[in-house]
Order: sequence, then structure tokens, then C-alpha cells
Amino acid sequence: MNPPAKFLPNGDTVMVVEFGEEIDLDISRRVTALYAGVNALELAGITDLVPTFRSLAIHYDPEIVSFAGLENTLAKILPDLPIDDFTGRDWSIPACYDLDLSPDLEAVAEACSLSIEEVIQRHSSDTYHVYMVGFLPGYPYLGDLTAEIALPRKATPNLRIPARSIAIAERMTAVYPIECPGGWHVIGRTPVRLFDETASPPALLAQGDRVRFTPISRREYDCLAEKDAGANHVLPHGKSAT
Repeated sequence: MNPPAKFLPNGDTVMVVEFGEEIDLDISRRVTALYAGVNALELAGITDLVPTFRSLAIHYDPEIVSFAGLENTLAKILPDLPIDDFTGRDWSIPACYDLDLSPDLEAVAEACSLSIEEVIQRHSSDTYHVYMVGFLPGYPYLGDLTAEIALPRKATPNLRIPARSIAIAERMTAVYPIECPGGWHVIGRTPVRLFDETASPPALLAQGDRVRFTPISRREYDCLAEKDAGANHVLPHGKSAT
């Protein structure tokens, strides 16, 4: 049985509705269901909603709605939230595992006592749940990575990870939307742009979506990258880029 939600104040303009203390698929689904439910209510005074791994931060205007009033409203809808009815979108994102684009792939294979081909197979054979988007604009935390290739974060982060790099750490995989420092193990790269500030919404992925990585050749990667691949190059499951 799921523990009851906690309504926690974060300053005087944010309520945090917390569902647990772990990274858990059921908890994530409850967060996503509440996010969808609050959006559907169109409550006066709500200024922003920020879903995370285990909670939903609700920003509100205290001159329009009180903490107590908001808690009372949410407590009434929580028992009837259609958690199992919510369905995110399915994505198949092309991924190139060429060693020139995958600086940590060989080291990951060695650390996991697998061949490079086996690491690629394990990474690309699962469907990942988008637990949350954060850290960087459009940066998706995707789980749950198979334990066979789960490694701790690097002791010394890289100073530069190229944009669109695919990386793994612990039981998560992710795509860096922009170039930045980072401590995850880079095992591939996608030509797909996951964040576009001119698009609406700017982030390609959203919490609750499902993602598979479709291996592509270096030639296919270069072709799509030259076109500055955007959302229109994200492929249906089971197909490869041309």
C-alpha cells in the first residue's frame, strides 16, 4: 500500500506534495498523475508546477489561494487520481555508439566484464521511463537502467561533455542537451535536439514519457547531425534512420 502524500511548505509560495523517499516507478506515476490532475483543474493562483522523482512542487500566489485551501483541494482529489490511465508518449531516439562519439564506452565494457557490443545491446534493448526533466534545460532522467551496466558516477567529472551525448550512471541513463561538465559515463551520442528554446514546449521529453534508443551507424548519425536533427527526426519504434 502506498504511503499517504505529505504536504510540505517551501517558503510562503511553494507547496511540495511528497509521495516517498525513493526513486520508484509507482511513486513517479503518482507524481505525474497529480501533475496532470492539477493542470486539469486550472486552479486560480497556481503559477507553476515542477514534477520531480518523488514530489510535485506547486508554486502559488498566496494572495489568491492559501496553503490550507490548496491542501484541502488536493487531499480531496488524490484518492481518485487515475494513475494507471495516464499515458505519456513513446519515443525511439537514434543513438550512435561509434567510439569517436563514445569516450567511455570501452571503459564501461571493461568495468562490467562485457564486450562493447553487449553494452550497446543492453542499453538499447530496454524501454526507459522519464522520471523527471531537470539539472539542465531538457535533461531527461531515464530509468531503469539494467544492473548489468550500472556504474557509479565518475570520481572526477569531465570538464566538457558534448551536447547530445548519451550517458549512464547508477540505474539511470540520460542525454546532455547542451555542452557542459558532467560525471556520467558517455557511451553514445544522438543527432536529436532534446531542447529548443524556440519550440513549444522547448523540451522534447516530459515526465511519464517512454524512451528507447535505436542504434544507428556513424554514417546515419552524420547525415542527421548535418540536418540539425530535431523532433521530426525522432523515429517510431523498430525503424532506423536513413
